[in-house]
Parts: sequence; C-alpha cells; structure tokens
Amino acid sequence: MDILIIQNDPIAPAGIVEERIVARGAAPVVIYPHEGDPVPADADDFIGAVVLGGPMSAMDEAGYPAFPPMLDLLRDFHAKDRPLLGLCLGAQLLARSFDKPVRRHTALELGFAPIEITDQGADDPLLAGLPRRQRIMQWHEDTFEMPDGAVPLMTGGACRNQAFRIGRATYGFQGHFEATPRLVEAWINGFGHSLPAHLGEEAPAAVDRVRQEVEDHAEDARAFAEAVSDRWLDLAVPPGR
Repeated sequence: MDILIIQNDPIAPAGIVEERIVARGAAPVVIYPHEGDPVPADADDFIGAVVLGGPMSAMDEAGYPAFPPMLDLLRDFHAKDRPLLGLCLGAQLLARSFDKPVRRHTALELGFAPIEITDQGADDPLLAGLPRRQRIMQWHEDTFEMPDGAVPLMTGGACRNQAFRIGRATYGFQGHFEATPRLVEAWINGFGHSLPAHLGEEAPAAVDRVRQEVEDHAEDARAFAEAVSDRWLDLAVPPGR
C-alpha cells in the first residue's frame, strides 16, 4: 500500500501527515522532483498521493520543469479516483491541474491564521464534526482560483480560498496543517531571510508572533491535522485493512 509523497522542497516534508500514513500501515514513497527524481508516469503504483509546499511559484514552469509532468500525474490520480491531498503549493498545483491560474496574493499570509469551515465543509467526510473555526499554519504569498465544480470547504478573512474538494477524494488545503513546531522553526531558519522583502522592519516582530502562535495553537492544530489526515487515509486505506 504505497502512498506517493511529492516533496517540493528539502525542508518541507509531510510532517504529521506522514506520521499518520505510517501509523495506518501504508508505505510513504517520497520523491524530490526538483532534485532530479523522476515524476511517475501514472498513478498505477500508488493508492494515493500527497503534494507538499515550497517557496516556488506554481506558475513557474520555466524554473521548475518538473511541474508539467507533475500536473499530468495529478490529473491521472483524479481520473482514477485515487485520493489526492495538496498542501499550500500542492493545493495551488491541484488548482492548476484543473486549468485554474495561481496568482500573487495581496499580502503574505504568515502564521496561525483563523479560518472557518464552510457549511459545505461541515458536511464533508474530512471535516464533519470538527470545530468550525481552526487556526492552521500559513506561509504563502500566492493564491489560487477555485476549480470549476469544486466544493469550498474552508475560507479565511485574509485569503478567501483555503480548502476545496473535487469529486470524491481530491482535496486541496492552502494551509500547512502538516507542520509541527519543529518544522515551523526550520522554515523560519530556512526561509526567514525572505521576510523583510514582504514585511520590512516588521519582519522580526512577525517571527516573534509566529513563535508565540506555535505555543498557543500547536496542540489544537495537531488535533485537526491528525483527524483530517486519518479521514483522508480512510479514502485510500479503509479502516481494518
């Protein structure tokens, strides 16, 4: 029972999601397409796939030539009804695979922003029964247009399109619910140098805020991540298998 994990950046692994994959007894198969790993030609060897985040633009095919075959692979997973989970850049790439553009957002969204589960999301298998307001780690400067026919699952004040489902088992989440406190700290250390370009003199205060938000919200964020990951895995690996 192999689940493909497409890791777009070396310091952006699947975190809590991979923990739950292993706990279920499935085998995560991690590839690094921008480091030279080939993108599988089709979904046939996998029961599901997770597409992770990274600092690149989902529209930058010239800089990241692995994107076109990756988009073809995502379409194949969806066509074969094999569960897909896109996180941050992964959600943007899913939107692109359904012919919707990704564009620069009005501002950098950074930290554990409050987002709301929509009425439709409250009836979704992944989100039903969870608290309607969640705080999920965000770190992105782009946003996506909602694919045609997508069910909007979560929405935010700073960035409207936060989560969607297409069909039975194709899911995109703008936030990083896979992130552990250790991962957030690694991102601050690895990507923090880019913050002054967005936030100017406020960058150090923003880092302090994010670290405080980790302390305040990490426990609830993990509960959300584990619940959603387990429910997504139910679509690929039914309980008891």
